[in-house]
Amino acid sequence: MNQVLLERVLPSGQTIQIVQGDLTTETTDAIVNAANEHLSHGGGVAGAIVRRGGEIIQRESDQWRRVHGSVSHARPAWTSGGRLPAKYVIHAVGPVWGSGDEDNKLGAAVRGSLEVADELKLTSLAFPAISTGIFGFPKARAAQVMFSAIEDYFSNQPSGIKSVRLVLLDESTIQAFLKAWKMADGS
Repeated sequence: MNQVLLERVLPSGQTIQIVQGDLTTETTDAIVNAANEHLSHGGGVAGAIVRRGGEIIQRESDQWRRVHGSVSHARPAWTSGGRLPAKYVIHAVGPVWGSGDEDNKLGAAVRGSLEVADELKLTSLAFPAISTGIFGFPKARAAQVMFSAIEDYFSNQPSGIKSVRLVLLDESTIQAFLKAWKMADGS
């Protein structure tokens, strides 16, 4: 069972939570997949999502690519959640560490995911620690970029999103995000 470790309500009214647990069990309207630009969901978070949600997610991703082409950092793709509790999967492409302009690319992936959620009229979504696995983005830095992008998004336009959860599995990622959260909070 996923456990809320910290929670903050932004001045704009959205609840942001750091959660320890399994992203694929989230009951939010959507979960965000840490995808690659080709939507090939073989390993990491993407592989876990397809294993739990079913091959329908990969088939819908393949169809998305046939229609729209490769996925950019700023404009995520989306599919159904298949057998997942979440209704949708938003496929955000995070940067590979060392590719250049990583902070801006990660921020764009987070903002793009929130935009897609608003376009789909969703009220809740859950993010993993995008790009911190095989893409090599330093966890503490990713946490800072993700927190900043979320707060900036909600402070700059109206949104129907009420809840954003950052769902983290391993202890080193949890600790990096908790530390960044406390620094951003001034505590």
